[in-house]
Amino acid sequence: MSDSNTTDFTNPSTFILLGIPGLEAAHVWISIPFFTMYAIAIFGNFAILFIMKREPSLHGPMYYFLCMLATTDLVVSTSTLPKMLSIFWFSSREIDFSACLTQMYFFHCFSAMESGIFVAMAFDRYVAICNPLRHSTILTNPVVAKIGLAVVLRGIMLILPHPVLARRWPYCRTNIISHTYCEHMAVVNLACADIRISSYYGLFVVFSVIGLDVFFIAVSYIQILRAISILPTKDAQLKTFGTCISHLCVILAFYIPGLFSFLTHRFGHNVPLHFHILIANVYLLVPPMLHPIIYGVRTKQIRDRLLQLFTHKGT
Repeated sequence: MSDSNTTDFTNPSTFILLGIPGLEAAHVWISIPFFTMYAIAIFGNFAILFIMKREPSLHGPMYYFLCMLATTDLVVSTSTLPKMLSIFWFSSREIDFSACLTQMYFFHCFSAMESGIFVAMAFDRYVAICNPLRHSTILTNPVVAKIGLAVVLRGIMLILPHPVLARRWPYCRTNIISHTYCEHMAVVNLACADIRISSYYGLFVVFSVIGLDVFFIAVSYIQILRAISILPTKDAQLKTFGTCISHLCVILAFYIPGLFSFLTHRFGHNVPLHFHILIANVYLLVPPMLHPIIYGVRTKQIRDRLLQLFTHKGT
C-alpha cells in the first residue's frame, strides 16, 4: 500500500488540472464569459479567413499576414479552451501526459508565431508608409511566403525544447497542476529535479522572441512616425496614422496581458494564485477575440465585405 502511494511519477500517465484553485465554486460562472469569448474568437477568425478567400481585392500582403494571425488565434484558443471548459462544466480534470506536453507545445509555439506575425505586419506598415511606391515590389507574394515560413520555423524550433526537456524530468512529488492548461513553468515546477535548464531556456525564449520582436516593432513605428511628421497637413498625418491604429491595438492586446502574466509568474510571489491564473487566461482568450473585432471594425474593405455578406443573406 505504501509503495503505491509513493509511486515515482518519472513518466506519469496523466496530470490533473485543477482549474482555478480557490474559485472552484465559481467555475460554472467563470465558464460563461470564457465560452462567450471563445465562441466570438472562433466565429470572428473563421469569418476573417472566409472573407479573405472570397474577396480577390483582399489578396495583398497585409491581408495575408492577417490570415496568418487568424490561423494562429484559432490554434492557440482551440488547443486550450475545450479542455478548460470540460474542467469547468464536467470536472474532467485528467489530461494524458503526452497530451499535456502536446498542448504545451502548440500553445507556446503558436504564441511565438503570433508575435512574429506582428513584426511582419509592422514591416508591412513601414514599407506602405515610408516607401509607398515600392510597396508592391518589395512585399511580393514570394517575399510574404518567405516571411511566413521564417515565422513558422522560428516558432517550431524555439519551442521544441520545452516538451523535450519536460519529458526528461522525473515527476516524483505530484502530478497535480494548479492551472487551467499545461503552461510550461506550471508543468516543469512539478519535477523533483534541477530544472534550471528549462527555466533559463524559458527566459531565453521570452527575451529572444518577445524582446526582439517588440524592439523591431518599436523601430518600425519610430520610422513610421518620422515619415508621418513630415507630411504637409494635419489631415494627411491623421489619415496615414489611422492605417496603423488596428495594428497598434492588436499589439497592445497581445503584449500587455502576456507581459503582465510573465512578470507575475516569475516575480509576483505575493500575487494570489487564482489572480495569476485569471491573468494567464486573459492573455489566452482576449487577443483571439479582439483581433477579428478590431480588424473588422477598423478595416473598411473587411467591414464592407462583411456587411455585404450579411445583407445578401438577409435578402
